[in-house]
Amino acid sequence: QVQLVESGGGLVQAGGSLRLSCVVSGGIFSPSRMGWYRQTAGKQRELVATITNVGSTNYADSVRGRFTISRTNAKNTVVLQMSSLKPEDAAVYYCYAFITFDYWGQGTQVTVSS
Repeated sequence: QVQLVESGGGLVQAGGSLRLSCVVSGGIFSPSRMGWYRQTAGKQRELVATITNVGSTNYADSVRGRFTISRTNAKNTVVLQMSSLKPEDAAVYYCYAFITFDYWGQGTQVTVSS
């Protein structure tokens, strides 16, 4: 059974940085795509950033230049380094992996104080 375990959320002041990590376990194959989405109350889940198994990345316009996504294929780990955080970045962040199907983590809360 595929499991995604996130870590690294928390409270940070505006302008600060946070690092989110996610480990994918239980799959026979390595995820072809991994990434992060976020969701706030009353809104749809939205893309933050994704990365393929060959390192191609995709970022939401709102985070490009401030967030960096990376992955370690051997460890099935994806990391989101978030810098220059803004109050509007506050959300529950979900790890995502595609291994034939979409898989999601439980979510980790990111709170940004102004």
